[in-house]
Amino acid sequence: MKITIGTKENPVRFSYANVHQAVSVNGSDLKYSVSIIIPKSDKKTIKKIQDAIQQTIQENKDKFGGKVTAKNIKTPLRDGDVDREDDEAYANSYFINANSKLKPGIVDADLNPIMDPSEFYSGCYGRVSLNSFVYNVNGNKGVSFGLQNLMKTDEGEPLGGRSSAEADFADDSNDDGDILG
Repeated sequence: MKITIGTKENPVRFSYANVHQAVSVNGSDLKYSVSIIIPKSDKKTIKKIQDAIQQTIQENKDKFGGKVTAKNIKTPLRDGDVDREDDEAYANSYFINANSKLKPGIVDADLNPIMDPSEFYSGCYGRVSLNSFVYNVNGNKGVSFGLQNLMKTDEGEPLGGRSSAEADFADDSNDDGDILG
């Protein structure tokens, strides 16, 4: 099942955006990935995600090999206040981690392709299309979302502690070699 989340009025925020080049995590296959942060106040998007999860479970009950309950099925919607309590970007939010072996399409709000990796970054806001699927591997059963396409609609404070060169060198008062800090 394919869903699109985030709107111009209520965009989602992107974190851990590895969408320009595939990466391997702990020796896994190369994948493109992103963490999608959804404010808890965005009830409409949260319901859309929960409905997609439930519909995916209902449509694929046979793949779970038996009784399906909330306790034996893992779902992708996670609570930022619990699972990322030390990261303020996830406060008062839910999040979904999505990945794909195929590079996602990345566009701006006018549907122009974003080719420059610095234009789509952890911290920007936008929309995302996902496809839901079930898995049943080595006793782990659940629903997950695969990354399809991304749209950047708004700038945001970059996440991850990295500043831009422009910000670091905009103040010429530090030309005497002092340590920045």
